[in-house]
Amino acid sequence: MLIQKFFKVIQAFLHAFVNKIQDPIIMAEQAIRDLKKDHDTSMKNLAEIKALAIDTRNKIAEQTEIAKDYERKALMILQKAQKGELEQANADRLASEALKKKQAAVENIKKYSLDAKNYEGMSEKMESKIANLREQIENWENEIKTLKARHKVAVTSKKMSQQITSLSGSNAQTMLENMKEKVAKEESLASAYEEMTAIETDIDKEINAAIGGDYSEDVQKSLLELKKQIAPTYLIEQKENVEE
Repeated sequence: MLIQKFFKVIQAFLHAFVNKIQDPIIMAEQAIRDLKKDHDTSMKNLAEIKALAIDTRNKIAEQTEIAKDYERKALMILQKAQKGELEQANADRLASEALKKKQAAVENIKKYSLDAKNYEGMSEKMESKIANLREQIENWENEIKTLKARHKVAVTSKKMSQQITSLSGSNAQTMLENMKEKVAKEESLASAYEEMTAIETDIDKEINAAIGGDYSEDVQKSLLELKKQIAPTYLIEQKENVEE
């Protein structure tokens, strides 16, 4: 019944695997935990049956000794009667009672032997079933571990694919194009400023050459660095002065 119950859980697990895997895994793991509890209970029952078998074997040994003892006593009584130590009729009576007790012990031996055989047969069957159950539990645990690992890989792959698809979509592509256009404009503006600074520098050189270089080289360098910082504003002012 337990194995059939577990197979039904496994079937439900396989049917639901594609659409919703987490719940079937939890159900399967719970079923295995239940089977392990049943396995532990079966082991306890097996130990009890084995204990009964051992106890029965001990009783067989005990009854065997009792049967031998009463047979020995019956023989001793008859020997005493033969020697004249006991009256024959009384000896026959006592020997017969001893043999009755021996026979009762023999009957107990037969009964206990049958019980022991039954217990041992039950033990063998239970051991076989328990071993098979243990093997199946290990196989199912390994299968669940494999399925859980496959599930993790599938979820990760799905997530990565969704991210890639999202990045390659129209919105992401438009965003990248806008960024490229903005960067290109910034680069063009920076190049323009560099060209304007270079023009201004060349003009300063011509002016300084025309007036004979009245300023020292350090002053000229400082002036040049200052003009670089305000190049756009400076050029605009120069343009306005020319127009006036």
